[in-house]
Amino acid sequence: MVYSEREPAVASRIQATPWRRTIALDKRSAKQFIRINERIRAREIRVIDENGEQMGILPPFEALKIARERGLDLVEVSPNAVPPVCRIQDYGRFLYEKDKSESAARKKQKVIVVKEVKFSVTVDEHDYQTKKNQAVRFLNDGDKVKASLRFRGRQMAHRELGYAIINRLIQDIGEAGVVEFMPRMEGTILHAIIAPSKKAAEQAKPKAAAPVQPAPAKPQAPPPVQA
Repeated sequence: MVYSEREPAVASRIQATPWRRTIALDKRSAKQFIRINERIRAREIRVIDENGEQMGILPPFEALKIARERGLDLVEVSPNAVPPVCRIQDYGRFLYEKDKSESAARKKQKVIVVKEVKFSVTVDEHDYQTKKNQAVRFLNDGDKVKASLRFRGRQMAHRELGYAIINRLIQDIGEAGVVEFMPRMEGTILHAIIAPSKKAAEQAKPKAAAPVQPAPAKPQAPPPVQA
């Protein structure tokens, strides 16, 4: 029998259509690592109804029957408990609220940025002051600072000069930062990590704008008196 090129595509589309919703739901469940309904394999489970009331310990098939009668799903919310805890609820709404809470938690997380300030053993005073002020500005903005110094050639024989520059920077920064990693060598690079202090972190938080007070109304001139 000879098949045309279109027949396999049509057959696969026909077979996939009735199960499209189930496949999508199964992929979503696997992504969330949450067992629901028939996927719950424990012999006994502790059941909580849709109102948060304890229903006791039941076999999964009995709890699922109750959930089906109420038009809801049986969702495993605490798989590591003994016995596992399952809740009767709308699975779609459960995923929506879970995604919403995770999104809110991500918004509250602060992204920590590490900005690097590079020095050399032969740095002059003007260049040192410029980079020191740059490091203080980064710390006041709430970012960490990586102060690094590269030794070149014969400079490796005078590492104490590099340590003196990095230690001077730490002292000059003062209360704007705290040392997270003391100066240490990695290959030919000496570096230290300085984190913003609590005082600098609080100053970096955006302050709410003060409400604008309306300007006082100007007194109107009295009407002219007619003779």
